Amino acid sequence: MKKNDTVRVEITDLNNLGFGVGHVEGKTLFVAGAVDGETVLARVLTVKPTYAVGKVEKLLVASPHRAEPVCPVRGCGGCAYASVSYGHELALKEGYVRAAFHKVGIEADVRPVACALNGDGTPRALRYRNKSQYPVAAAPDGGYRIGFYAPKSHRVVEAACCPLQPACFEGIVATLRELFARFGISAYDEETGEGLVRHIYLRRGEVSGQVLLTLVLNGARLPHSEEIVHALRGAHPELVGILVNENTARTNVICGDKWHLLWGQDYLEDTLGGVRLRIHPAAFYQVNHAAAELLYAKAKELACLTGREQVLDLYCGCGSIGLSMADAAGEVIGIEIEPSAVRMAQENARLNGIGNARFWCGDASSAERLLGDAALEMGLHPDVVVLDPPRKGTTQELMNYLAGLAVPRIVYISCNPDTLARDVSYFLSLGYEMSAVYPFDLFPRTGHVESVVCLTHK
Repeated sequence: MKKNDTVRVEITDLNNLGFGVGHVEGKTLFVAGAVDGETVLARVLTVKPTYAVGKVEKLLVASPHRAEPVCPVRGCGGCAYASVSYGHELALKEGYVRAAFHKVGIEADVRPVACALNGDGTPRALRYRNKSQYPVAAAPDGGYRIGFYAPKSHRVVEAACCPLQPACFEGIVATLRELFARFGISAYDEETGEGLVRHIYLRRGEVSGQVLLTLVLNGARLPHSEEIVHALRGAHPELVGILVNENTARTNVICGDKWHLLWGQDYLEDTLGGVRLRIHPAAFYQVNHAAAELLYAKAKELACLTGREQVLDLYCGCGSIGLSMADAAGEVIGIEIEPSAVRMAQENARLNGIGNARFWCGDASSAERLLGDAALEMGLHPDVVVLDPPRKGTTQELMNYLAGLAVPRIVYISCNPDTLARDVSYFLSLGYEMSAVYPFDLFPRTGHVESVVCLTHK
């Protein structure tokens, strides 16, 4: 098998990147555009020592799981499961979680993937995201490309009409496109480092309907800002604040450290898990509100709170998880590395009249340095720890620290089954037992899945 060969292959699996998986001449062949259960003619694009990559040239036998994509966008690559039925997607994700634990030697009890529902009881797989960060680039015709990056590239694919986003985002992007053209505002060019607008960052409160707009700029000042703000406010009354984020670094990181308020407020409000929240654009907040409600309810159930426990909420963001548990706990202590998120968490506690929650700014992964100091000042003796780390998971340093405290229950929430399985395996070696694993589809149509598991000290 070599590049540009056309091969017949049966597709036996579909990975979380959306590639069909087959085998030819002893090599695994990943086929773009193929669905498990199909037979295809595939053109080979790349050949490596142990695998190859190709694309569908001709569909010979269609899969019963194949479905017609509803998205008008082609080429952004964000929806790994756009071509399969949603029911099959949930089954694939359950298998993905189970396989992650199997790889580390754990035959976990993985429950079916739970998803949010529409009012008519059907699964909610579209219009669920409350956040979007659209890169902006110059188009050949002198206009703007606003959308998402194509797979494995920084080529912007026009995708402002993405059906995973709230419908109002498309209108705001259209207004900005017209205003940028009217006032001659340039798009950022990654190759030269020139140009002004890097990203359009939008967030929306599911319950409140409030929208917060941040323009990520290669500089600190937006020309004609007064006229632009006036036009946006007139066209989009759902906006409650417009900010500039200053990012002049030659980096792939979207937002810089400096935020400037042009108009309104630098936060939006929403309600999650019965808690009213103020959310700064720098703070972490679950992108799927309805599914997050289900996830947080399960996490609270697994915590088994009786009203007396001290809950330590690590990687707490704006405090949403810990505050949702505060009514059933004796005390909540949150730790988060982003200062603005900590301030929001403190404000959210005051906003809800929650007097038994405190928040600490620092890196939750650096246990000896941070948590040791915090223990001295705050009297740390957690009965329950809530872990919600980034995709890379948490550190052995932190896990050793928590095991040294013999924390009775650890509720671990993760957006990455592989790092979750790795960390759970380590906790088991430290004397913990695990519950069933409960997956939740916070990211329909994409290859991502969230899970929660409870670890109990023996």
